[in-house]
Amino acid sequence: MSVARPYRSRTVPAAEVVPERSNAAIPIAVAVVLIGLYLGTYSVLLPALLGVALLLSSGSLLSTRINPLSATYYLTRKPSFLAIAVVFLGALLLFAATYELWVHQVGPVLPHL
Repeated sequence: MSVARPYRSRTVPAAEVVPERSNAAIPIAVAVVLIGLYLGTYSVLLPALLGVALLLSSGSLLSTRINPLSATYYLTRKPSFLAIAVVFLGALLLFAATYELWVHQVGPVLPHL
């Protein structure tokens, strides 16, 4: 029979790693792009305006934690660079869609009332 105490590890258990950056803006940006493409059949100006909103939002995401695409408007974590890139590319996609709709005259410039 041994009288030695049981072995205890002196290493500290690893803590859960909390991500430092947020991807919360990605699904909202994708939804805004899809809505903009749909609304482009009613007016060519609507995707352009949504593209401007996404472009300004990507600039806001890049410079501060103020996020117009968030429900709480102020992020507790900084947005990831992937989220910023998706919002910016969504704006470019809406601008390209606006140009294509205008060139091919798919939708009217102003909505019919």
